[in-house]
Amino acid sequence: MSYRLLIVDDEDDSREALAELAESWGLEVRGARDGAEALQLALSWRPEAILSDLVMPGTDGLWLLRSLRSEMVEAPVVLLTGRGSVQLAVQAIKEGAYDFIEKPLEASRLRLVLNRALEKNAAMREVELLRRRLAALAPGGDFVAQSPAMQRTFELVRRVAPTGASVVIQGESGSGKEVLGRAIHGLSPRHDAPFLALNCSAIPGSLIESELFGHEKGAFTGASERRPGLLELASGGTLLLDEVAELPLELQAKFLRVLEERKVRRLGGRAEVGVDVRVLSATHQDLKDAVRRGAFREDLYFRLAVFTIDIPPLRERLEDVPLLAQRFVERFKAETGKRVEGFSAGAMRILQAHSWPGNVRELRNVVERAMILCDGEMIREEQLPPELAPTALEAAIIRIPLGETLDAVERQYLLASLRRHQGNKARTAEALGISEKTLYNKLHRYGEMEAPPPALKEP
Repeated sequence: MSYRLLIVDDEDDSREALAELAESWGLEVRGARDGAEALQLALSWRPEAILSDLVMPGTDGLWLLRSLRSEMVEAPVVLLTGRGSVQLAVQAIKEGAYDFIEKPLEASRLRLVLNRALEKNAAMREVELLRRRLAALAPGGDFVAQSPAMQRTFELVRRVAPTGASVVIQGESGSGKEVLGRAIHGLSPRHDAPFLALNCSAIPGSLIESELFGHEKGAFTGASERRPGLLELASGGTLLLDEVAELPLELQAKFLRVLEERKVRRLGGRAEVGVDVRVLSATHQDLKDAVRRGAFREDLYFRLAVFTIDIPPLRERLEDVPLLAQRFVERFKAETGKRVEGFSAGAMRILQAHSWPGNVRELRNVVERAMILCDGEMIREEQLPPELAPTALEAAIIRIPLGETLDAVERQYLLASLRRHQGNKARTAEALGISEKTLYNKLHRYGEMEAPPPALKEP
């Protein structure tokens, strides 16, 4: 594929010389004599980058920049300027120009800037695609994914959410169990009522009973006032017990009684209070194994596990990484007020090559760290933790869970091969034993955006 470059210069000789140079680097080039002609061509031809002289008679480079932005043309604009117009070029940068280059031009400098501009254009197109997918998959929601494994999980959520059934959510630490619990609550008839969560592993066993059931004034040392428990506070809504396997054995019988009778008695109290609460449970442990070991009551297990949903770890659904990463960028962008739009292609390749032992929580932390370090529009490789860079062995291995379709397997293999060759399609096609055209066709078939443009070739 040739990337399209629009060159704008009122001097024919200069414009033609630039066009000849850019074409020798493998770019498809068109030219315009002023800003007005360039604007019409940009609207119809949609170039990936625009190289424009800043000072021209009539409609100059700054006029063109402002007009492009008003027409929502987002192609990066690189301006050519003489020594006397540097201050004007700085103003253009403030108004959204990608960069400026002083005359006389150095070919190596021009090639470097165009490479970066084309890479930015590809990254911004990928960001826009991810935003559209996010809006289509889960408008306003936090639990987003496009992998077949997570689509199957979503289908289970959609089926069980409208019912009143108790659900056990199983998955590794950091995989998003509480977020999935909130999704179940949000799709249920109880969505307008409270959603509360209790992490059973984060509270001492002696305090969990008070947290769940509440207590009366004077029930124990330090109980200076009456306090309702989470079961009361969540009445009418949903209560999620995270790490439910850590619920003390002596408390499990009391909890089972509450679930069966729908009544709770506060510690130190005599009267029972009616509660109407849907209980969701989350665990990274095997509850059946806990039952076999005698660490979890069998009757409580069957009461809680009316329906079970397993969340696959992130390493088994790496195609979800771009969507999740973009969702976190949008969230932290709103919180921090930064201008960060997304990830460079190189940074995204690193994210998709990582095995994510900490799952979605680890990805969230990585994105938050990168947002703190990033001062531009794109998070780049150097703003990611160095430990994310894959070893040679990891880069040569892909993990494919059983049950994937052949198309899904081919897609993962193609993307892994592309990452291994740093996005260079020619080398990737050669390694796979197919033509570059066949590789493009396959990537288009699987809905993948273009990888970042390869470095412009030497003339």
